[in-house]
Amino acid sequence: MSDEAGYVPLFMEGGEATVITNAEGARTTPSVVGFAKDGERRVGQLAKRQAIANPTRTIASIKREMGNNFTVTIDDKKYTPPEISAMILAKLKADAEGYLGQKVTQAVITVPAYFSDSQRQATKDAGKIAGLEVLRIINEPTAAALAYGLDKTENKNQKVLIFDLGGGTFDVSILEIGDGVFEVLSTNGNTRLGGDDFDERLMNYIIAEFKKAEGVDVSKDKAALQRVREAAEKAKIELSGVMKTTINLPFITSGADGPKHLDMDITKAKFDSLTEDLVEKTVGPTKQALKDAGLTFGEIAKVILVGGSTRIPAVIDAVRKLTGKEPYKGINPDECVAIGAAIQAGVLGGEVKDVLLLDVTPLSLGIETLGGVFTRLIDRNTTIPTSKSQVFSTAADSQPAVEIHVLQGEREMAAGNKTIGRFSLDGIPPAPRGVPQIEVTFDIDANGIVKVRAKDLGTNKEQSVAITASSNLTEKDIDDAIKEAEKHAEEDKKRKELFEIKNSGDQLIYGMEKTIKESGDKLEEADKTAIEEAIKIAKEELNTEDVEAVKKAIEKLSAVANPIFTKLYQKTAAENPNPSEPEDGNINGEPDIN
Repeated sequence: MSDEAGYVPLFMEGGEATVITNAEGARTTPSVVGFAKDGERRVGQLAKRQAIANPTRTIASIKREMGNNFTVTIDDKKYTPPEISAMILAKLKADAEGYLGQKVTQAVITVPAYFSDSQRQATKDAGKIAGLEVLRIINEPTAAALAYGLDKTENKNQKVLIFDLGGGTFDVSILEIGDGVFEVLSTNGNTRLGGDDFDERLMNYIIAEFKKAEGVDVSKDKAALQRVREAAEKAKIELSGVMKTTINLPFITSGADGPKHLDMDITKAKFDSLTEDLVEKTVGPTKQALKDAGLTFGEIAKVILVGGSTRIPAVIDAVRKLTGKEPYKGINPDECVAIGAAIQAGVLGGEVKDVLLLDVTPLSLGIETLGGVFTRLIDRNTTIPTSKSQVFSTAADSQPAVEIHVLQGEREMAAGNKTIGRFSLDGIPPAPRGVPQIEVTFDIDANGIVKVRAKDLGTNKEQSVAITASSNLTEKDIDDAIKEAEKHAEEDKKRKELFEIKNSGDQLIYGMEKTIKESGDKLEEADKTAIEEAIKIAKEELNTEDVEAVKKAIEKLSAVANPIFTKLYQKTAAENPNPSEPEDGNINGEPDIN
């Protein structure tokens, strides 16, 4: 799942990962959802295209909000991040089914390595809402390493650094690759640093300069703001290849003296100065990942750049300067993560042999103990799946119950870390403090999702919790969202059918009108009038939203016109006994409607 370049569905074909083009013929689908004013839901490029005219009903970069208590309200209905994400996944699922000609029910989904448990659970919920069984959640840098390392003949015990700067998040992972084993040694990152932040910096600069020159703040106009945002993103991309670009937005706003136009040159030097601190923010996590792996930059064989934002020259220069190595450019930074996900799907499905993926948990896990201390049970960068137990006791005499406060993070005090769950173990027999033996066990599965259980060793009473509510969706919420998605799928199918039949009708009418015009006086006046009247009625029906009415109108039009055009063709053929093909190339005497 990507914020900037969109999602790329893939499948394993003859052991090879293949990029599937979407319904629009593109290799990537922007992670954007738009709600038209008539209620129609648009996903991908269609949603992105209408964002300027419809900014308040367009949602982008939802990945940053996964796992958070965040909602978007459209037409008095609240949508959670998993529900919005599911809409994008549902489109990808439909595109893949259209390409493959069969149902798609399972998926491997990639997430930023630094995603917390709640963010991973939210991602899994999104897949379920979209009608997908999520076989595995895989970290994006790890997926990129799979794409890089598979079938490499020189990958004996190679240590690689994956530098992944996408649209919304930044990850860095260190892996050791050898003999088909991909072992993650460490990972670090920032889930709120990405290409969107570079766009924001440039956008704010453009707004400030325009206000200085024209005295108008375009940030107050949502449609104008969206135009500037898109122009900033375009300029960022262009400045990866040129030293200067021009932003030209005519009629961006108006003042007392009439319409105003935004026309501004942006140099690469200015862009670099505006975003210098953002590039610098990638340095700390990279150094920390290396330190956690117990390595030096000299021991890294390859530095692999992942994510569209790694095309920014200042980012490439920073990586080169930091690591002392020329970044490897042998894989597509936009598609390699998706290719890695396809390879992992192949591993799980048995199509890819002799590949073992050993991923890690990005953040430490533990519980709150006496004094508000965070007691770690599983340290960050521990290989998953894993399980760890530790025995604790009560803090007071005759304490009847203990609350298990489950946390994730790196702070020494519980208050500084993220709560991912709470549960109680009660029924503890009266005893002096320190006597009861409470065993707490953490289990992390291959998706990085946590389950915690507590057991009183004296009574063997046990209580457990799967940390699933952290996505803020209950099972009922998920079921309701699935039904909502299914309802929209049927609506979308009907809209598509209506569009196709209307398009067919438009082409039919166009062909008939063309034939009438070209026939001139060869067409009898009564016949011409009959067809024109039928066309008029058909056009009126084409403006309705009733599929059956449109179908009947087209059938009626064909029933009126076809005999007349057949008669016209026969008349023309009789007058010209040695004809070539008719001028319109249609030998059946009917309009060329394809």
